[in-house]
Amino acid sequence: MNIENAQVQMRKGILEFCILHIISRGEVYASDMLDELTSARMMVVEGTLYPLLTRLKNSGWLEYKWVESSSGPPRKYYVLTEEGKVFMEAMETTWFDLADSVSYVIKRTEEIRSKGVQPS
Repeated sequence: MNIENAQVQMRKGILEFCILHIISRGEVYASDMLDELTSARMMVVEGTLYPLLTRLKNSGWLEYKWVESSSGPPRKYYVLTEEGKVFMEAMETTWFDLADSVSYVIKRTEEIRSKGVQPS
């Protein structure tokens, strides 16, 4: 596996969590999600986002409503359901636990390397 594939796999693993967080702020349009994810340097395209939104909706974690637009067709705005909020909070706990664990491992590796000992 090359580095690009590894990076894609890591991003896919946290994309759902990021999307739920964005939606948790209130009604949000899909293109606004794409803009924020792009600004955050998460490489996401519509072909990835829309199937994920459909899966999250089918899981009962979000819902949407159509809003008329003065500049074109109606827009679909997403919101979290109560079940989605609970799920996102559980994912957040998991995220912080994982971040702490990864930070610990990296810090230990740096400590061992700084002593001139090769980790086994």
